[in-house]
Amino acid sequence: MKKARVCLYASGLAVVLGGCQYLPEQMGMTEPEEPEPPAQACHEVEPSFEDNACLLPSWVAFGLESQRGDSQWRRDTLDELSNDYSRSEAERELARAVALAWGSERQWREASELYQTHAPAAPADLQLLLRYWRNEVEGRRSLARQSADASARVAALQQENSELSEKLEALSAIEQNMNLRQQSP
Repeated sequence: MKKARVCLYASGLAVVLGGCQYLPEQMGMTEPEEPEPPAQACHEVEPSFEDNACLLPSWVAFGLESQRGDSQWRRDTLDELSNDYSRSEAERELARAVALAWGSERQWREASELYQTHAPAAPADLQLLLRYWRNEVEGRRSLARQSADASARVAALQQENSELSEKLEALSAIEQNMNLRQQSP
């Protein structure tokens, strides 16, 4: 009986000690964490530099909205941003950069410059995303330049081909003329 009681105490002690990891900070009782806002709530928040749980999700949502937006959405957004003095200059200009990044090729250049100029003023948690977006815009600009260069080379080669074809026809005509002279008595 004594042996059974010792086993029972040992088992109870093991259960109690084994469950300690489930106690809040091992009975240190920490402050309750703020609950994360629902993801949808962050998508409805305008992107800002306010350091909260919606910092990155709101900027990502705005970036996706820009990617899906058409030229009218872009114009409306740029107008709103130019009249929004509740934001800091860097915040406004980076939001403009996001809107311009999916516009025309001319707007890509402006977006890249805005990212480069104003990204250092953004919160540290946003820096990596802004750098990624700037690199992505620069990649598209580079591909557009390469495409334009390739098109120019194709046009130059087509022109050269046309000129060579004309020369070949002229040489063929001369050769044919010479052959006709040799055949005449």
